[in-house]
Amino acid sequence: MPDHDELGARDLRVQRTELSRFLDLQADRVRGLPLARLDRPRSPDGPSPADAVRSAAQALADLAADAEGEPRRPLPRLATHGIGDQLAVVGHDVVHFGDAAALAAAHDVVAAVRRAL
Repeated sequence: MPDHDELGARDLRVQRTELSRFLDLQADRVRGLPLARLDRPRSPDGPSPADAVRSAAQALADLAADAEGEPRRPLPRLATHGIGDQLAVVGHDVVHFGDAAALAAAHDVVAAVRRAL
């Protein structure tokens, strides 16, 4: 991650730091919620918060794969108690490898998790 050689590297470092903090807060929030609440849809025909977190984790994994020049792969469907960790791991891959556009897109994905909880 050669930030020091890139134009605007300071801004990119700030973006990485802010995304990392925001991601950690939301992953901790997911980990701290009761499993029953995560699995219960907010509306009869809507997704559960757990489904929203899984979808966000997949979106982050896709952003990370694109940033690394790797093929996109489906994430395994973890039990509800593991989705906070999954979100954190794939999110930090984006923090580490993503460019400014990927970091901004990841921030939007994590913001959607916050709203879903």
